Amino acid sequence: MCWLVDNLRCTMPHHATHISAMPPSLIVLLLSLLLGLQPITTDLYLPALPALTAELDASMAQAQLTLTALLLAFGGSQLVWGPLSDRYGRRPILLVGMVAYVLASLASSLAPGMGWLIIWRTLQGAAMGAGVMCARAIVRDLYSPVQGARVMSKGLSGLGVIACLSAPLGGLVSDLLNWRYALLMLSVFAAVTLAVLALRFEETVPHKNPNALQLGTLMATWRQILGNRTFLAFSALTACSYSGLFTFLAASSFVFIGVLGLSKTQYGLVMFVNSLAYIGGTFVCRHWLPRWGVRRAVAMAGGLSLTGGTLMAVLTLMGWVNVWSIMLPQLIFMIGHGIHQPCGQSGAVGPFPQAAGAASAVNGFLMMVCAFAWGGWLGAHMDGTVLPLTLGVWFWSALIALSAWTLVHKHG
Repeated sequence: MCWLVDNLRCTMPHHATHISAMPPSLIVLLLSLLLGLQPITTDLYLPALPALTAELDASMAQAQLTLTALLLAFGGSQLVWGPLSDRYGRRPILLVGMVAYVLASLASSLAPGMGWLIIWRTLQGAAMGAGVMCARAIVRDLYSPVQGARVMSKGLSGLGVIACLSAPLGGLVSDLLNWRYALLMLSVFAAVTLAVLALRFEETVPHKNPNALQLGTLMATWRQILGNRTFLAFSALTACSYSGLFTFLAASSFVFIGVLGLSKTQYGLVMFVNSLAYIGGTFVCRHWLPRWGVRRAVAMAGGLSLTGGTLMAVLTLMGWVNVWSIMLPQLIFMIGHGIHQPCGQSGAVGPFPQAAGAASAVNGFLMMVCAFAWGGWLGAHMDGTVLPLTLGVWFWSALIALSAWTLVHKHG
């Protein structure tokens, strides 16, 4: 039994767990919509974040909490959604989650104050967890880990397209109307996703696990997952890579708009270019996997991550501070991110075909816990300069390379 590529350790069968009647193009579309919930939820309102903060008379730390609380709820909810989807199937969990997301999105657009906005964004994050977690689990339901990494990269290319459109659209809507309309657009996206799921999605769990929600089974499953070195290696990679991206997402609107003086629409274009680099990384991933295998692809991507982060920090410390001194290194970092995420997410779930929901949930939870903890630090250290952003990306790029060159190389 071998998985991922012929140069990796033997752990899993190559055949798919379940044959679906859904055409491959529909599966990729569904994955793109579900995985795209994450960037559209975070990126669409980023251009409006400074204006939103001023209008609601809130502090920068409170504004950061609209993002970090969402991500913590997103991560924590997956620990619930995962076992539920293993017990009842992906379809009912997806439908419930999308209905909740639509309602939370509508409520957040009507929030009368920052406190209510944080509450509704938190509920929105919890509902989002159902969609993203199930998307990762669906890949394992239908594909072997090698196939899964390539299919996941296609779904993440779709995520990249959604991310490309999110920030520019959010900036344009915020300039022409206001931030409430930008948040309202999230409910429209979720309603479309809900309609596609209701009309076209077929259950992918061939044999539901009737014991998935029993406490003893849950504890045993989580112990097995957290004790698996392959899972831990790939989870370290995905958590560090996402935390580097989160650093950019959480700080970039204040840096590019507040420090460098860009308009909200110009900032949206910056985020568009950032997402294009990510899409490019997913295409590179699909090209590298059959040629180099997962471990080598991840190792080379680790070099890209470290190069981008180091260049960004060095230019900043030398006093070269402008849009391009940050964005050119960031684009290199994002190409690496586009390789790490499909390989890491598929690799983390790969050892657990019978508990794909739980494994996806734990992987997602670990990513969001890291982002939440870092977001708290970042919100307290934003000082009106670019340093929290640039040095933060540098820090995470070093950890990405360390994970890729040691943990994944040894246990991947």
